[in-house]
Amino acid sequence: MSTTMTAELDQATAQASGAATHTHGGKYLTFKLADEEYGVEILKVREINGIMDITSVPQMPSYMKGVINLRGKVIPVVDLRLKFALTEIEHTEQTCIIVVDVGKEIGIIVDTVSEVLDITGDNIEPPPQMGGSVDSSFILGMGKVSDTVKILLDIDKVLASDELADITAIADANSCDDDDN
Repeated sequence: MSTTMTAELDQATAQASGAATHTHGGKYLTFKLADEEYGVEILKVREINGIMDITSVPQMPSYMKGVINLRGKVIPVVDLRLKFALTEIEHTEQTCIIVVDVGKEIGIIVDTVSEVLDITGDNIEPPPQMGGSVDSSFILGMGKVSDTVKILLDIDKVLASDELADITAIADANSCDDDDN
């Protein structure tokens, strides 16, 4: 009985603090933005594409680059560099659009895709406390791989729910326009 209560307490504490526990262990697709390595859970990744024509959508935030037509499906695209307040760069042959499922398929532009890593829960630490002014709620944890650290993202939280609603509404409207033609 006491082990069950301890496990429940540990789980509740981890959820309350947003700390990563060994439940976050698993396979992660890693990619680069600037000089940092990030990872997203492989189960959230639908596909990886090279950069393609992106149709701009008026009055969207600067990080919202527009939409792509992927095999007849309109997918909104977000530039993670801009979302994370990094300097925008020219796209190269290494630039990729990773299509992720966050309840709706969204494309995220990254500098380059690295590899798929299997990171055990023992090698994932909670994000460091940065103080009240820094939002780290979208970070699942810090994955230790050899002598490097990968920032593991909770891709569902990278976009706030109201931003996601705006983006998907635009994509849906564009999809309806395409259907009318």
